[in-house]
Amino acid sequence: MITLNEIEEAHKRIKDTVNKTPVMTSRTLNDRVKANVFCKCENYQRMGAFKMRGAFNTISQLSEEDKAKGVITHSSGNHAQALALSARILGVKAVVVMPKNSPQVKVNATKGYGAEVVLCEPTLASREETTSKLIAQHGYALVHPYDNDNIIRGAGTAAYELIKEAGELDLVFCPVGGGGLLSGTSIATKGLCPKAKVIAVEPKNADDAYKSFQAGIVVVNKTTNTIADGLRTNLCERTFAIIRRNVDQVILVTEQEIVDAMRFLWERMKIVVEPSGAVSLAGVLSGQVTVEAMRVGVILSGGNIDLEAFFELVQAKIGT
Repeated sequence: MITLNEIEEAHKRIKDTVNKTPVMTSRTLNDRVKANVFCKCENYQRMGAFKMRGAFNTISQLSEEDKAKGVITHSSGNHAQALALSARILGVKAVVVMPKNSPQVKVNATKGYGAEVVLCEPTLASREETTSKLIAQHGYALVHPYDNDNIIRGAGTAAYELIKEAGELDLVFCPVGGGGLLSGTSIATKGLCPKAKVIAVEPKNADDAYKSFQAGIVVVNKTTNTIADGLRTNLCERTFAIIRRNVDQVILVTEQEIVDAMRFLWERMKIVVEPSGAVSLAGVLSGQVTVEAMRVGVILSGGNIDLEAFFELVQAKIGT
């Protein structure tokens, strides 16, 4: 079982490498929900998302033999970039298996950080099969995006920093995809604020965590269709066990609610987040959980969004 002490140790290990991201507030937001809301802005993290915390924590603890062989993962986005950057900092070769339909901005960034990118079919089976073949051929060490204790310990340092800065919280809202961030967040929150409730927020169009929480077993969706591309993954047994123990509620938000939360963050707080990063605030704004008069923490998980279409519109307006 992962402990608060282990998250604290992870924090000591990574704090001089990762960014201590800001905790931001908004009077407009507070007035709207009648609560004191504290947003942990992991969009300002190195490579633009919380994933840097777990990736660096994990690679830094590998044996010298494993580091010499290199590391590998399969990821459609933020974990890919985090692995690539962490490996470059530590002088380790990185290989990333990415689906062919990954956002081009994330593929380019992963290559830019120095990783070798291997494209595969856009299915979990293809990702895992391609990764396994490369491990068999080269002996790479697998750094799974969330099914790894050191990834979870590193991810938990975001909530750890949030609570250390904001103080005692009554509620913490966190997005859920594969469950690594939620697992670490729940352990840090329950360890530092035992009375606080942890609320997981998930897109309604990718509701496997909600179904799993209700059923008591891991449920896998055959298909997902959400703009929150970072949350299309499914829980694993490791993360589900932690979530069942520590998470108080899983709620669902619509695609429109995600867009509305994203727009609020961009327009009113000047925070650029990706759809996955706005899901947690969408949960607060949805009104499904009573937050009035409470101190509320919100994990904004990342800000890596492809702005090509936006700048094409701007370019069109100036006629070039």
